[in-house]
Amino acid sequence: MAGVYCQRHPERTVLYRVLFHYFERFLEEYEHRFEKEYGYLRPIVENVVDKYLDCGNPKNGFARIKCKDCGLERLLMFSCKTRGFCPSCHSKRREEWGEWMREELLLDIPHRQVVFTIPKMLRIFFRYNRSLLSGLCLCGKKALVKYFKAVTGREITTGIIAVIQSFGNRINFHQHLHFLVSEGGQDREGRFYSVCRFNDDLLRKIFTREVLSLLVRKQLINRDLVQRILSWRHTGFNVHSKVRAESKEEAERVGKYMIRPILSLSKLSLDEAHGQVIYQYGKHSTESEHMDYLEFIARVTSHIPDKGQVIIRYYGLYSNAHRGKIRKTKVDPSHGPVIEDETTFKPSAGWAEMIKKVYETDPLLCSRCGGQMSIISFIEDHKVIDKIIFHLKLTFMAERPPPQIVQQELLMAAEERMDYL
Repeated sequence: MAGVYCQRHPERTVLYRVLFHYFERFLEEYEHRFEKEYGYLRPIVENVVDKYLDCGNPKNGFARIKCKDCGLERLLMFSCKTRGFCPSCHSKRREEWGEWMREELLLDIPHRQVVFTIPKMLRIFFRYNRSLLSGLCLCGKKALVKYFKAVTGREITTGIIAVIQSFGNRINFHQHLHFLVSEGGQDREGRFYSVCRFNDDLLRKIFTREVLSLLVRKQLINRDLVQRILSWRHTGFNVHSKVRAESKEEAERVGKYMIRPILSLSKLSLDEAHGQVIYQYGKHSTESEHMDYLEFIARVTSHIPDKGQVIIRYYGLYSNAHRGKIRKTKVDPSHGPVIEDETTFKPSAGWAEMIKKVYETDPLLCSRCGGQMSIISFIEDHKVIDKIIFHLKLTFMAERPPPQIVQQELLMAAEERMDYL
């Protein structure tokens, strides 16, 4: 073997270094330090973090790639493919999803991004009962269906892609919804009605009623509280629909923003003097959040979705049911019921192209002669793997740990948290 190629360099990232050296300590201290704020430690957290820490680990196997021209060989490590957490795997999946959405899903009409936000006082229900997020997403869909009926006077079916986001710009817990909505829809006879103007105030009122009705049905709030909230001048509910995508390419960019990762690695840094993580946020990253390592881990891992939790949902013209019906009839789209469904997409066979988009490097380009490399075998036998690792002297670990946590500040932070609770 003449070289090794890995999709990322985890030892260089703040996220990887902190998790590699402090995750075990986080697990030990979770119950007494974080359980009251973040809820019980979900088993999925440890499972996902373990997979992330092994992403690109040669001990898990790799592919051999070889240049057809000069014979140079390299190893291509396997990725963890964790959903919504590993920055490198998520970025690759986002590129695949955006391409699939543009080429196979979207109608060639303008779309709107509609963002639904709920009051701070109600977010606690969704933090400790994540199954409610499905109901919250349905509230956004129902609000749009009722809104389109109100402005057109007809029952029309629109195309909707809904994304549940649990994080704010400070990596804090902030549940809200991002919808990509076609500007109009079709009635039962297949006639298309264009709706190019959105009234955020009317849509907010409909959404507010839907969410409050959901929480009353779940017996989480009573009707007296509902009346008080509705009597307030500012209820805390908000709808924003100013972002417009006129083409499929613009809609793809909006869609990829909607499924962006939990945090941006470029905004992370370490405070060497105090042993803290700094995360920059706000417009032009002018503000920053300082956290000790365990608090940082608690925030980041709190956004890992539960097993089976659907983050991206498709309704109306974009639902599996409706698209399947169109494929069978082979006619222009006609009316179909608005059905909640998780549409699945087939990842592009051009995985190398996705890597080029994410990392700006071609994994199949020979560094010696510039020729085209190809996969010649997959190595998954652990005996063979160990021999190759020993021969090439491969290592996979965050050799340089983050600066030590300042114990005094850690104790003060814990005391402040207890006072707050």
